[in-house]
Amino acid sequence: MMSEQEQLDGYCLKCKEKRILQNPQPEWAANGSPATRGVCPVCQTVIYRRGHTPAHDSLPKPAVTTRPPKTSQARAGKSQRKTRSAGKKTGKAGKAAPASPPKSAGKKTRRADKATPTSPPRAASADRARRSGKLVVVESPAKAKTIGRYLGSGYIVKSSVGHVRDLLKSRLSVDIENDFAPEYRVPNEKRAVVKELETAAAKAKEIYLATDPDREGEAIAWHVLESAKMDPARTRRVVFHEITKPAILEAFQHPRQIDMQRVDAQQTRRILDRLVGYKLSPLLWRKVRPGLSAGRVQSVAVRLVVERERVIDTFEPQEYWLIKAELSQQKYRQAQEQLTFVAKLHRLNGEEPVLSSAAAVQPHLESLQQAAWTVGEVRLGQRMRRPSAPFTTSTLQQDASRRLNFGTSKTMRVAQELYEGVDIGADGSTGLITYMRTDSVSVSQEAVAAARAYIGEAFGAEYVPAKPPQYKTRSKTAQEAHEAIRPTAVPRTPQQMKPYLSRDQHRLYKLIWERFVASQMAPAIYDTVSVDIHAGDAALKLSRRPYLFRASGSTLRFAGFLALYEEAVEENGEEEDVAVPADLANNEPLDLIKLLPEQRFTQPPPRFSEATLVKELEENEIGRPSTYASIISTIQNRGYVVRDNKRLLPTETGYLVNDLLVEHFPDIISVDFTANMENQLDEIVEGRAWVPLMREFYGRFAQELDKADRAIPKLDLKKEPELVGRACPECGQPLVYREGKFGKFIGCSDFPKCRHTEQILHKIGVACPQDGGDLVKKRTRNGRVFYGCANYPDCDWTSWKRPLPQPCRLCGGLVVEVARHTGECTQCGERQPARTPDAVLET
Repeated sequence: MMSEQEQLDGYCLKCKEKRILQNPQPEWAANGSPATRGVCPVCQTVIYRRGHTPAHDSLPKPAVTTRPPKTSQARAGKSQRKTRSAGKKTGKAGKAAPASPPKSAGKKTRRADKATPTSPPRAASADRARRSGKLVVVESPAKAKTIGRYLGSGYIVKSSVGHVRDLLKSRLSVDIENDFAPEYRVPNEKRAVVKELETAAAKAKEIYLATDPDREGEAIAWHVLESAKMDPARTRRVVFHEITKPAILEAFQHPRQIDMQRVDAQQTRRILDRLVGYKLSPLLWRKVRPGLSAGRVQSVAVRLVVERERVIDTFEPQEYWLIKAELSQQKYRQAQEQLTFVAKLHRLNGEEPVLSSAAAVQPHLESLQQAAWTVGEVRLGQRMRRPSAPFTTSTLQQDASRRLNFGTSKTMRVAQELYEGVDIGADGSTGLITYMRTDSVSVSQEAVAAARAYIGEAFGAEYVPAKPPQYKTRSKTAQEAHEAIRPTAVPRTPQQMKPYLSRDQHRLYKLIWERFVASQMAPAIYDTVSVDIHAGDAALKLSRRPYLFRASGSTLRFAGFLALYEEAVEENGEEEDVAVPADLANNEPLDLIKLLPEQRFTQPPPRFSEATLVKELEENEIGRPSTYASIISTIQNRGYVVRDNKRLLPTETGYLVNDLLVEHFPDIISVDFTANMENQLDEIVEGRAWVPLMREFYGRFAQELDKADRAIPKLDLKKEPELVGRACPECGQPLVYREGKFGKFIGCSDFPKCRHTEQILHKIGVACPQDGGDLVKKRTRNGRVFYGCANYPDCDWTSWKRPLPQPCRLCGGLVVEVARHTGECTQCGERQPARTPDAVLET
């Protein structure tokens, strides 16, 4: 067995990235070559790694056995199989046809199969007589378990474990000359799954494909039917938006055929993305450096981040001043506690005030100190605040980011668990929310009735509006699903479900449940007051005084939906209302307590967070609910964008690749093109032919590609090494900064003679509580940020939460950041306001 200190990595086919082998076991292959077999620590998939390791030195090598030569009969059989296979793939003109033809070709193939059966009629009828039971195919094992319990005996529910086939990774797999016909292949890791489904389908009397209700789910159902060789006559498609017993039984009462128009739309998207990615990426390899990649939608997302960063870099802040006044009614002059309120300068001589410097403000302060302050118009009223609509995919991702600090991928992963089913005790595995990839805000009448009944019982009749609120979908092309994200049963309150859910599941379920129930509640009602205050010479009429101040405030009169839920505050939102006395009277004189001049500077737009980037994508109609999370994760995994302090920043590579693509492919790497293409994919669902669309796109794209290949020179990215300012501790040569696979690091300038390397320490200006050393910012292999001591391995102190440069106000211990403006002591647990951390220092 291999020592625990020895770490080997291998490529996990399921995770699609390298992982450290867990429990590695050396072995010899049948041909005598060394190999190591282990398990992926993330998904538990078996990883097989070729190559010799020190552990093989002590492992006895078995005798190598040679295979017997193939007989002429076996060779002849193989030759015949090749001939038959070639015959299937050859068309009339002798050209290679795709493994999976377009819709029309698929229909012709199935009709030909029926006309020329491969077995005698009696044998076929015998097979039909032996078939029994009903096979149901879903995507995930968790969903299969839940649905199987609802359907009961007579149904066999199996999982395809996601996609069962895809375009080959090793080549383009799109026949451009033959109407862009795709070439699909069942991956090695899915062959056993497909074989199991094929065997079960051959024995089943009826087959139901119950994959997800969006376009991708429709395409998966078609791929399952094709790859498992299911009989279309016995196969039906069922669709449901919540995994509950009534919804499942209702769906199975109304099965339908696979919607090939939805399949064509998804297939077009896949082909389009493959053409862009597999044509642009090699161009970047030739002109820039190997390992780069580009994508139709992801590159547009990178462009948004890059352009926002450039706006911030070139932004020049402009100084401006506000003048506020703290005022009080004269009746409080003799009171022990004087009640005050604040008003802000609204007009200066009838115009909006422009105060750009302290020098411009000072004369007004002197005049206002001597001025008389009198109440002008007092406006009393009411304001209604209506609840927000139930969650769509994008609004769920935004609110989960602001409230729960969830990334988009984490939000969708946890929501998937709640949708597929959780064991809730006596009721067994049950889906707790409806389908979570949707851009619709409509809900069923049954769900509305259940919510209204709960609200009346829990809060009172006054919290139930006379008519259920109606919400309009913001997206112009909302048609992926037919309901918003909501709980499948309102009586399953978050508190009741808490014992059965993990912490993350409970927090997200609580958010979804409260948002939906609140959306059916009565509006909140505020009493409002707005006051105009005139300042100037007491001898002047109010309308002639040069200074007009205004104070506005509101008081909550009826909580309505706010008794349950309040939407997270928008970043850089408006200032909150101030408290203004409601008993102010016209022409009432006021006392000036003090003037409050305030210097401000105009601010650039904020950097994107994952939540605000999703919002930007949705507003520009880039992508669809099922793709938002993958877009965000892809641009980070590719190294074009990094997440720092919850904000997305472009890397040097991101700038470089974006500028090249925008310069030479401005039409394709644009917001307008991507949004228009999404609309055209929706038109395919409505019946538009997809091949002409592909011809139109590729004709233009091929010309731009050829032009760019000739115009872009080979870039020389080599540059003079940047000196660190220290000598190598091993050989004395200068240390320099270098770029590696996992980012920037420090290395010896005498490489390869000296292979000394160091991590770049990002000091955060806080001392380690364990040994007093510098705390530094680090990243795991997966890119997650954590904080540790610079003296590692002598000191092993680490924290996922950022340490703050302030001691605990109670015990003096180390404080870490737990929220945007909140810190928590690591010793006594005291929560306290957090000061903004200083800039990170690189050494």
